[in-house]
Amino acid sequence: MDALLADYLAVGIDPARATIFAHSQVEELNQLFVPFLSLVSVAEMERNPTVKEELAASCQPAMTDLMFTYPVHQAADILFCKGMAVPVGKDQLPHLELARLIARRFNRRYSPDRPYFPEPDALLSHAPVLLGTDGRKMSKSRNNSIPLCATPDETGRLISRATTDSNRHITYDPANRPEVSNLVLLAALCLDRQAASIAAEVGDGGSGALKRIVTEAVNEYFREIRRRRADLIQDRGYLRRVLVAGNGSAREIAADTLTEVRRLMHTTYV
Repeated sequence: MDALLADYLAVGIDPARATIFAHSQVEELNQLFVPFLSLVSVAEMERNPTVKEELAASCQPAMTDLMFTYPVHQAADILFCKGMAVPVGKDQLPHLELARLIARRFNRRYSPDRPYFPEPDALLSHAPVLLGTDGRKMSKSRNNSIPLCATPDETGRLISRATTDSNRHITYDPANRPEVSNLVLLAALCLDRQAASIAAEVGDGGSGALKRIVTEAVNEYFREIRRRRADLIQDRGYLRRVLVAGNGSAREIAADTLTEVRRLMHTTYV
């Protein structure tokens, strides 16, 4: 947890403005999960493509109830604090749509005159899809990402193993050359340039030249962030204080939301 928290702070999330908390430490948030389950059907959960992908990636023989209902947990994460805009990747849009569905059904059933939950909107970046180094969905659990804690040399090794194709001429064509285009896009994001100009610069240099540009761009972009992270990870006491404060704030918000949900559902008997 300390490592993840150090990542958040190093990239600029300000704990004075943002509440950083551990899901497992907010009991009231997790209690919202039960009434939310009553608002979706099994068939609707089965249609969620992200759940199917995660099951396939986990290599488990069967899906647990926890994994099956994971999108409802995410809906609770969003709705307990009345989230209105959620930064997501394109692959998370089905989860967000489920949160919108739960909010809409709760309002219609239990608070029709004055909607209680907002229907959150997706906040997509200019790069809503970024593949991992193996050409699949990027994920820490799949070991195909470039972690902030990686050294410049480790970053170079990870990028050198990235999937490309047999065409030496580099172009930016996400539909037909997704792996190559993903590397081009990664360099463009780090250098604040257009992807097409990066591809044109590499030209016939091949994947080796492209990977060198990407490595240099990623290492330079993360140089100061990694320096801040290295300082933060040395101060475990500060990281724990940030998390304790965030957990407390989240519990207060979740408790208020849960109390109101119970009132609207007429499940408060005292």
